[in-house]
Amino acid sequence: MLKNSFQHIPGIGEKTERQLWNSGIIDWTSFFKTSHINLSPKKIETMTDCIEGSKKNLQSNNPKFFSGLMPAAQQWRIFADFRSSTAYIEIETTGLQMWGCEITTIALYDGSSIKYYVQGHNLDDFIEDIEKYNVIVTYNGKTFDVPFIEKHFRTSLNHAHIDLRYVLKSLGYSGGLKKCEKAMGIDRGNLDGVDGYFAVLLWHDYQQNQNEKALETLLAYNIEDVVNLEILMVMAYNMRIKATPFAKTHRLPLPKVPKIPFKPDSETIDRIRQQAFSLYGF
Repeated sequence: MLKNSFQHIPGIGEKTERQLWNSGIIDWTSFFKTSHINLSPKKIETMTDCIEGSKKNLQSNNPKFFSGLMPAAQQWRIFADFRSSTAYIEIETTGLQMWGCEITTIALYDGSSIKYYVQGHNLDDFIEDIEKYNVIVTYNGKTFDVPFIEKHFRTSLNHAHIDLRYVLKSLGYSGGLKKCEKAMGIDRGNLDGVDGYFAVLLWHDYQQNQNEKALETLLAYNIEDVVNLEILMVMAYNMRIKATPFAKTHRLPLPKVPKIPFKPDSETIDRIRQQAFSLYGF
């Protein structure tokens, strides 16, 4: 889809891009082959320079060039061309605020392999592993996960970043990852109703009671987050493609769901849920 995109070019918005497509300029190649373009000479010059730069950056596998220019709701366009170097990531923490809280677990999925990191075990390995990828996909990661990671590890993640919160909102889906999943037909099974706050309680149970089942449940939940991010990414991509002239040629098949190496413990979930209800009324 990137080669069909013009919205990363300064001064080219959705309306102008649609006009270009309708006039037969459906990709970067056809732009250079068209003798008459109904735009100002200055805009044509800008397009020429930016498309030349786009071709070079696509060839050199540099998605950051495109993410820096593309509007947040259009970042989905980066996905297909850089899918092989994409990581889906999600963190869990000791609380729902950045300040005064710590990262407990991180899950990373790249469409084929699952990695997970646990505080007190291998959490520091995450930074070395994430550097192997050029694109990260999150939900609300620009506001929460990435700033939290950068603060915790005292580093910067300089990846191209597709935050599905903005992509899905442009499609009419909002209210958090789990709400979006339900609205788009994704069933969490035994983890239904487990959310970010419940993940905090699972970690506390693991720490305070040495309950390994709580940690396994937390990791099952964390990993399911990133596995579902790929599904949502592909679904969102296809929904956005449907509104373009390229629906028949660019549609992606839904990914296969991998086997998650941990299973949620129903007894642990029920016990923590009952404790939370007795203490807090929910």
